Amino acid sequence: MPGNKSAKGMATENAAELWRNARLATFNPLMEGIGAIENAVIAVRDGRIAFAGPERDLPADLAAANEVTDCGGRWITPALIDCHTHLVFGGNRAMEFEMRLNGATYEEIAKAGGGIVSSVRDTRALSEEALLAQALPRLDTLLAEGVSTVEIKSGYGLDIETELKMLRVARRLGTLRPVRIVTSYLAAHATPAEYKGRNADYIMEVVLPGLEKAHAEGLVDAVDGFCEGIAFSVEEITQVFEAAKQRGLPVKLHAEQLSNLGGTELAASYGALSADHLEYLDEVGAGALAKAGTVAVLLPGAFYALREKQLPPVQALRDAGAAMALATDCNPGTSPLTSLLLTMNMGATLFRMTVEECLTATTRNAAKALGLLAETGTLEAGKSADFTIWDIERPAELVYRIGFNPLHARIFRGQKVCP
Repeated sequence: MPGNKSAKGMATENAAELWRNARLATFNPLMEGIGAIENAVIAVRDGRIAFAGPERDLPADLAAANEVTDCGGRWITPALIDCHTHLVFGGNRAMEFEMRLNGATYEEIAKAGGGIVSSVRDTRALSEEALLAQALPRLDTLLAEGVSTVEIKSGYGLDIETELKMLRVARRLGTLRPVRIVTSYLAAHATPAEYKGRNADYIMEVVLPGLEKAHAEGLVDAVDGFCEGIAFSVEEITQVFEAAKQRGLPVKLHAEQLSNLGGTELAASYGALSADHLEYLDEVGAGALAKAGTVAVLLPGAFYALREKQLPPVQALRDAGAAMALATDCNPGTSPLTSLLLTMNMGATLFRMTVEECLTATTRNAAKALGLLAETGTLEAGKSADFTIWDIERPAELVYRIGFNPLHARIFRGQKVCP
């Protein structure tokens, strides 16, 4: 745990806790770059940031703290956020990994009954307890790298009960670990074998009634879909988005991963939180994202695992002024990745994103992609005290290193959490 602790004066009721002698990367949008502050302090009261800034500016009413932690000049960033995962699933798809190495494409594997459909079989077969047991190690690996917020999708059930089962497991994960879990209903992920060739029936008989039940049970924070030639059309996704809109639920979308069907523009027209993958996005779509305030979530793990050649249009997104996030896309088939630190390195090396872009993509912009920017993602007064202390000399090390974890301590809602 960080530094040396000492009582500072008499403990008083509702007094702040201080993390001092630190260097902050605040990611405050009103500041330049990463919002760096030297000789800084964070004051926490009731689990929320009361002050984050130069120690010389610390208000007098916060100076008399119950507890003071000397951070030894270490860097502090907002806790990392993994804003796109499929963390709850059964089994694995190592066999498909071998198939891809032998030349099979993503579409060929899917059409042969592999891909998402194979994970459906394994996920349906497991109980909630078994799914929970398989998901916990994946979650723990993320937390050990300073992650404090994780989005988890359904989408490997493709029947109502299994979709609900996955979402219940996701909610339970948030009660077993110090982490903020955000759920996305993704029944419109693929068409199961029993509905092959009958997408319309599947949407009417499973996706929409399943959404109604999941929402009634309080299991849904957002609604997602997969708009692609091997999944669902723009018209079919529109039905799902309309159902979400009727229930006051935000939407997001897997779009333009294998082709450009215009899914991103559809997502933007609904004010979606995010559009994700985006390898085949064009300038029109990038502009639509920027205008709508929809975050472009890039997933280099899937790009790497699928050995793709089509890069997402990072420069077009920059030129349009669209916010970019990065996420692991942790899933059993196309991105078996549970390292957000490695994801940042991939964003830089594969997509040519800058250090600042990669760090912003896993903090402030990732929070925005989940509709949580008012709660977390930056070091600002009023936000949840979710931050991470690192054994690094400069923030670029978080992007530069491969397979090395410099985590010193993770703070979640004001509580020190040992990884």
